[in-house]
Amino acid sequence: MMPQAWFEMAEIRRRKFTSSAWIPLRAVQPICEQGNRGHLGFKEEFFGAGSLAVPVALKDKATKLGWSDVGISHEHRACVDDGRYIPAEIYEYSQGEQIGFSLVLEQRLNGAEQNVWHLHQDFVIALELMRDGDRWICPNEGYTEVARLHRHPDGRPFLMEAKAEFLLDYLCARGMGLLVTAYWNREEIVEDIAHIAWVENPKHEGTEGARWEGRTYEIHEGGMPFGAETAVFHMSRTDVDPSEDVPVFGFPTDDVTEGRSWAFKRKERKLFVVEGEYWRDEWISPGKYSARIRGDDVPGSVFFITDAAGTRESKDTLTKESRWLWFRPEVINALLEHRGGHLGWYTRDTGSVTCSPDYGVHFGVNSIGLVNVYAKDIGLLRDWQQRVWAGFNVTPEGGVSEELLASQMRAKPADTTSPETALVQALARMDEVFLAIRGKSLFREHPYRNEVLSRIHRFRSTNEKGLFALAKDIARLTADSIDIAVLQEIAAPPKGEKWGSLKSLEKVLATVCAPEEARHALTPLVGTYQLRLADAHLPGSELAEAMKLAGIDGSSSPLHQGQTLIANCASAAMAIATLLERLTKSENDKGDKNG
Repeated sequence: MMPQAWFEMAEIRRRKFTSSAWIPLRAVQPICEQGNRGHLGFKEEFFGAGSLAVPVALKDKATKLGWSDVGISHEHRACVDDGRYIPAEIYEYSQGEQIGFSLVLEQRLNGAEQNVWHLHQDFVIALELMRDGDRWICPNEGYTEVARLHRHPDGRPFLMEAKAEFLLDYLCARGMGLLVTAYWNREEIVEDIAHIAWVENPKHEGTEGARWEGRTYEIHEGGMPFGAETAVFHMSRTDVDPSEDVPVFGFPTDDVTEGRSWAFKRKERKLFVVEGEYWRDEWISPGKYSARIRGDDVPGSVFFITDAAGTRESKDTLTKESRWLWFRPEVINALLEHRGGHLGWYTRDTGSVTCSPDYGVHFGVNSIGLVNVYAKDIGLLRDWQQRVWAGFNVTPEGGVSEELLASQMRAKPADTTSPETALVQALARMDEVFLAIRGKSLFREHPYRNEVLSRIHRFRSTNEKGLFALAKDIARLTADSIDIAVLQEIAAPPKGEKWGSLKSLEKVLATVCAPEEARHALTPLVGTYQLRLADAHLPGSELAEAMKLAGIDGSSSPLHQGQTLIANCASAAMAIATLLERLTKSENDKGDKNG
């Protein structure tokens, strides 16, 4: 049995849509329903809402509308009135006076089909949204969710809501506000109402635009009002002739009809209904700015450290001078986590990163591993992207990336290659050379090869765990992907001996060079393969040995260790490709001798 406070809904009455992150545009939502209606133990809670976008100049008229006008009973259908066509979304305040339109249209079909809810296309197109199932997302803002439709398990829609930040931008651009009219109901059937202390029945409480009512009343079990008398009237015709082939009946008159009636009182036991209802009509004003649609110049709200004294500045001043900002390297991973994030390289220490397509930011890595970006480039980003960058902003240290300065100030980009790019090229070269030799690929096709390649970059290695994860991905594309069978067609292991992929490759290389040279070429890949096991808690001595084989200085920063690991693997892969080219010559020589 629910307490009196549940029906009074204090927590709901305190909340306002204007302060909500998500605003309901339409709702027909049974929050809970237990038991059978009219019977002891029945409990129901319901929320409904309707909305109407209205020009701000017509606010006074809009606020005279309520639940019965704009709520869920309002049908969205086109009609023709006295020769005037009225589109389905338009709301007429009086005949010929159009006051606003609905952002959500409910299309009612036949009894066999579920109703369909449509989000207004102007809202979708103006905010550059894309539908993804029952979500509308904004690709230009990190694919953030802007509107969403909730459904029952059977597919019936019950709630459409929009993110306030985007909705207010849209309303501002159109010079409109949003009238939201909502209704809550809580009801329970009990045997005794001693716990309900309302002096009045029904009890009324209200403020401007909102009213609450609480009531109790008696029913017979089953739902009929207690003490009600049921009257039954039965009417029939007396001129029915079943022998007629084509019967035709005229309008019924007293001489061809007869009737009887009777009444009875309900005898089911007495129960009580306790009910609370709350109506609220709320006007949501448009936002102050429309940066997305109207392109308003919004004052900067994200601040960055710009000097050693810790001065913080926003986009209002970042775009006025030639200077740079400093960020912890973890910012790159944070950006790449967003859908559409991408990392590319220009030189060894400069590249482009984006957390959303079409918003690439030129960056550089300085001597101590911090990321530098031209301040104006950050100031021109949208606010949501600035917030990502700001979380990793630090006091200037280590100077500006030398290669970034060379590109942006001296207009002489460095003639260097990033180890990330070099590794991709070297692995491709290994496969090309081997394919030319044997007519078969050295590497087996990996279903997620491109995805794994995109994760191989120095910024994965911002701590020891990240270094091990980076090693694991490199091993997936090298030792784990090498086709042992095609190698052992060239150099087969002795009977009873089993070789892994790297050992098999070493034996093939040893057919065209000294065993020591073959082993040396493979050493960084062997060390990388051993580092992949570090997650399984390698003993300290084995970890140190793996780091040594991979050519990593354990005393250097994690970022530098990751860069070194990639660079050494790229060098190893290119050295192996060069040795495989000798194998080509050796295979051809063998063919000439055999000929």
